[in-house]
Amino acid sequence: MTIIVEAIYENGVLKPDRPLPIKEHERIQVTVQDVPRAESAANDAEAFVRRSYGLLKWAGDRETLRHLAEDPELDPQESA
Repeated sequence: MTIIVEAIYENGVLKPDRPLPIKEHERIQVTVQDVPRAESAANDAEAFVRRSYGLLKWAGDRETLRHLAEDPELDPQESA
């Protein structure tokens, strides 16, 4: 399982920005990486895809998820 979330480091503890689907006391491996600040709408969309990729338990690749998330033809609000 791979989950990508943003977290805040405070007082020696990493605090995820949302609940994680992990059992209490389950051992996991953590990789820490700086989060670049979004400078454009494209970067915001990329950040959203990165965060959603693990949260949704998506089994496909990021580019397919990006297509599904951003393609206007697949937007339910556009098909009304």
